[in-house]
Amino acid sequence: MTNEIDFDGARIYAIPMRARFRGITVREGMLIEGPTGWGEFCPFADYDDTVSASWLATTIEQCTIGWPEPVRNRIPINCTVPAVGPERAHEIAANSGCRTAKVKVADHPESLAEDLARVEAVRDALGSNGAIRVDANGVWDVDTAVSHIRQLDKAAGGLEYVEQPCHTIEELATVRRQVEVRIAADESIRRAEDPLRVAVAGAADVAVIKCTPLGGVRRSLEVAEAAGLPCVVSSALETSVGLAAQVALAATLPKLDFACGLGTLSLLDSDIVSEPGSLRAVDGYLPVPRTPPAPNPNLLNTYELTDPNQAAWWRDRLARVRAAYESELSR
Repeated sequence: MTNEIDFDGARIYAIPMRARFRGITVREGMLIEGPTGWGEFCPFADYDDTVSASWLATTIEQCTIGWPEPVRNRIPINCTVPAVGPERAHEIAANSGCRTAKVKVADHPESLAEDLARVEAVRDALGSNGAIRVDANGVWDVDTAVSHIRQLDKAAGGLEYVEQPCHTIEELATVRRQVEVRIAADESIRRAEDPLRVAVAGAADVAVIKCTPLGGVRRSLEVAEAAGLPCVVSSALETSVGLAAQVALAATLPKLDFACGLGTLSLLDSDIVSEPGSLRAVDGYLPVPRTPPAPNPNLLNTYELTDPNQAAWWRDRLARVRAAYESELSR
């Protein structure tokens, strides 16, 4: 069925971001049309072809066979607060319409004071009934994680959980034994050959899953079942085209105990999909699309990547990743 996908006609976008996130200020990716609609291919630049093949698998699933039937028609989400000052953090949380906020911490080695101020500002914005979670992206060692989690928990008046405080499964397990705050595994779920290791090692209370790097909605459901933990679905910073697959995953999980990290369009200057298909939250919820939203031709033109060298890099990358994907299928 990949023969029916218009790889050669893939459109490349470059959308500025409202604040630096994950080290980037412009989000780039490709939109690819297939027999059942559009898919998005947007692995970050530092991912190799083998890792990126799973991102392509998600694209192919979306634009060829679609997704399983949902069990819910809307998804609760958290707002995302990047590494910004406390005033801006307060504004983001207060205006989001969400009752849960995910706050970026550990943006640089000496960030603790800034992190505490950001978390305090978000607590003030949400009030005592809001939920706050923080994400360290695996940069702390065990001792730093234990110390910082305790201080952040106090600043927050209670954290819902801490996402990926350390890099390895063994480190997560050690931290989990020393703190009272829930630990969520993100990168450890995606990178582990056996997601069950996270649960068996006692490394986490919550599994953060992202269908884009896991290879699609169906594969992600298998990972969630293997992990055997409550799940939170999080985005990979896509436009609405790719974000729709993440929402579809959240909609098909048998249980959904936490708000999901799918409100990330707020981090981009624009979407590539126009209303009403654009997946922007209303009152802290996202609707569940049954089919992939189509990009708006005018927005495709507005945000088309114009640097010829960078465009050539993306097309060459897509060709290499397709080869890696097809090689994996033939095994």
